[in-house]
Parts: sequence; C-alpha cells; structure tokens
Amino acid sequence: MFGNWIKTSILMAGIVALFGVVGGVIGGQQGMLLALVFGGAMNLWAYWFSDKMVLKMYRAREVDETTSPYLYNMVKGLAGRAGLPMPKVYIIDEDQPNAFATGRNPENAAVAATTGIMRMLSERELRGVMAHELAHVKNRDILISTISATVAGAISSLAQFGMFFGGRDGENRPNPIVAIIVMIMAPIAGMLIQMAISRTREFGADRGGAEISGDPEALASALAKIDAYARGIPMHTAEAHPETAQMMIMNPLSGGGLRGLFSTHPSTEERIAKLRAMVH
Repeated sequence: MFGNWIKTSILMAGIVALFGVVGGVIGGQQGMLLALVFGGAMNLWAYWFSDKMVLKMYRAREVDETTSPYLYNMVKGLAGRAGLPMPKVYIIDEDQPNAFATGRNPENAAVAATTGIMRMLSERELRGVMAHELAHVKNRDILISTISATVAGAISSLAQFGMFFGGRDGENRPNPIVAIIVMIMAPIAGMLIQMAISRTREFGADRGGAEISGDPEALASALAKIDAYARGIPMHTAEAHPETAQMMIMNPLSGGGLRGLFSTHPSTEERIAKLRAMVH
C-alpha cells in the first residue's frame, strides 16, 4: 500500500513538472505558470473523478442484484471472501472478453466486465476473473492505474492545445518546436505509464485472485480463453484511448507502433504457468 502511494505521488509530481515544461515552451513564463496550475488542478480532478471518467468513456452501465443478479451476486460473494466492501458493479457492452477495476480506494471501488467475457467464460472462470479484479482493489492498485490512464490522455491533449493555440509563428505556420513536442508527447505518456505501472502488479493480482476464489486453475483457464479470442475482437474504445489498456485483465489493443508503449501486461503463458504452479 505504502509503495503504491509513493508511486502515485511521483506520478503526480511528474505530471505537474511536464505540464510546466510544455507550458514554458508554448507560452514562456506565463505559459509555464498557467500550465503548472492546470497540472495541479488535473491531479486533484483525477484523484476524485478519474474512475467516473473511465467508466463513462467505456459507456459502462451500473447493475445491481435486480438488473444482473448473476454478476452482482458473484462479486458480492467474492468481496465477502476477500474482506472488502461491496464495490459498484458495471457491465460494458463490448464483444471483446475483458474486465477491469477502478476507483481511488476499496471504499470507492468499481469492477466492470464486458458482455463478451460474460458470454465466453464459464461461471467458474468468470469467478476467477472477478476475483483477480478484486485483488487489484485489495492491493490498492486501482488508484494509480486509473490516474495514469486519465492524465496520459490529458498530456496529449495539452500538446494538441499548444499546436492549435500557441504553436504558430507570425506567418501562421506551425512552430517547429511545438510540432516536435506534439510528436514526442504520446511516447512520453506511454513511458509515464510504463514507469508507474509495474508488470508485477498483474502477477500479484493473479495470485491474490486465485487466493480469493480458491481456484487458481479457473483463472488460468480464463486467461487462456481471453487471450485466444481477445486479439481477434477489436475494442474500439480501447483503440481510441490506448492509455486505458493497462487497466484491463488482458491487453485489449490489436496494433503495434505507438500502442506497444501501452502494453503493460506480462505474457499470458507466464501468468498461466505461475497460476498452475499454485495448484501443485
């Protein structure tokens, strides 16, 4: 828990500093001050509202024991086993099998599953997946993953803002300095996430999920199925917002290039091997 707070603080400080540098290049000292204020405000906003933004981005709909008793009661039972407060439960209308957890702490957490994963997995396998997501909640991974997803998108937006409003010279031609900034912002955003999100986080959630569900083999089987099908079924929201990919149980992105910067998941084969080693 303490380590995640340190990572979160470093990430937030890095965001403010980066905003200040970009603001200074775009608008001098005044631009730097404005960007620093904006960066600080963005951090505060991200802390309180980034989870809601991600859920809205994926058009997730909240369910309860009346609207989706199957998923809701499954999560309720697992949360009780894990000693966690009952999180909010959401369903995302996407064919790709995937799931994620979000929120700033266990008391304000949410778990989301796609309709694709609910159709594809058996009840036992889905329990393993939702237990994995609750392990992220228990390990307090969700704050840093949600904040990093939202601020990475904001960094790119800042660069675009500079291109349109501060990035042209007296003859209305693109300022080459700002053009260079725009080109490097997406990789920087990706590197920030790589620094903030350790791949060991997924191994920890796999182990924790297996312990919560009491069934490591079920999660291993689920990961194998998700990996086999997710690559061939696009998730358009994730493709449009690749910074959110690291929140998912499986990388939802289909392409390479810059999207590879956001690939923060370890290999599925290694994850499955570690889970199956828990059985023996």
